[in-house]
Amino acid sequence: MFDSHVHAGPDVVQRIGDDADVADAFDLAGFSGFVLKAHYEATVGRAHAAARLTGQTVYGGIALNQHCGGVNPTAVATALSSGGRVVWMPTADAHTQRTAGLPRLCHQEPRLPSRTYAVPPVEPAAGADTELVLALVADHDAVLATGHLSDEECHWLSERSRFYGINRLMFTHPSYTVPGLRPAEVRSLVEAGGYAEVTAFQLFHQSGCTPAMLARVAEAAGDKLILSSDAGQPDSPSPPEALMMLIDVLAAEGLDRSWLEAAASTTPTSLFAPR
Repeated sequence: MFDSHVHAGPDVVQRIGDDADVADAFDLAGFSGFVLKAHYEATVGRAHAAARLTGQTVYGGIALNQHCGGVNPTAVATALSSGGRVVWMPTADAHTQRTAGLPRLCHQEPRLPSRTYAVPPVEPAAGADTELVLALVADHDAVLATGHLSDEECHWLSERSRFYGINRLMFTHPSYTVPGLRPAEVRSLVEAGGYAEVTAFQLFHQSGCTPAMLARVAEAAGDKLILSSDAGQPDSPSPPEALMMLIDVLAAEGLDRSWLEAAASTTPTSLFAPR
């Protein structure tokens, strides 16, 4: 198994354990590796250290939030040139996050400005920087993840990814509260090009989320489904346990277990592994 969306400490919010704790949990569970994500810190160096510690495959990247100035090509170039494998478009500081009233760093530190970020067509002025970010992702053959951006922005990123020859596009939990897409909308994104993620975090923490809803989203993604834990919160199971629980819940909804297991192993491994 390979978990493509994991949180660990140190972080600006409390986590279930630090990088070593989480890596040990995956090692004990027999996972081949994971992707380490943080909303407000590049995880490239941390992933390298975790991989050295356990011998697992661990990838890191950068999320384009306020800590790095949002959609910042310089931050992206630095992360990718240092070995990063994924660039997440704005997550906790996406405009959708503020609209939905979801947590942001400025909620913890009110002296910080309440900045949010968007890309075209929502924010045409961000076009030049976003285009350069896409070019850099293509140059490094890295994964572009859409973060918490809207349906319109995801479609724009899909179209521009094709232009730049990006073959590793992942729509970040599109049925989560942000962007909150329905199965038909998820199918439209996947048909335009890219993989769609379903996470265990949704099952545990998303208001109104049901196993049946996630099953319909998984079906909409088809062979472009990615299952991940998005775990690491103190009130979630450990990341490997969370991901296995997600597989069990979806299988109980009548979905093929071998397909689900591939969506949590060979499919994300192929998506993230450098050629």
